[in-house]
Amino acid sequence: TAPELTADIVDKGIVLTGGGALLGNLDYVLRHATGLPVTIADEPLSCVALGTVRAIEDMRSLRHVLYTPY
Repeated sequence: TAPELTADIVDKGIVLTGGGALLGNLDYVLRHATGLPVTIADEPLSCVALGTVRAIEDMRSLRHVLYTPY
């Protein structure tokens, strides 16, 4: 993991998204296993799709963080 990403995770914690975020006590288990703060996104089932739409709409300014292998 890149040092910048590691620093962000340690500083801000882990945010669970998607259907897995809704598994009972997953946040609790991860919090105790890692010692990091763990939160569940406000709308875990739709936040990934909404973020993807935002990235596509603003692809020009995000081109330095978006990666395509082709």
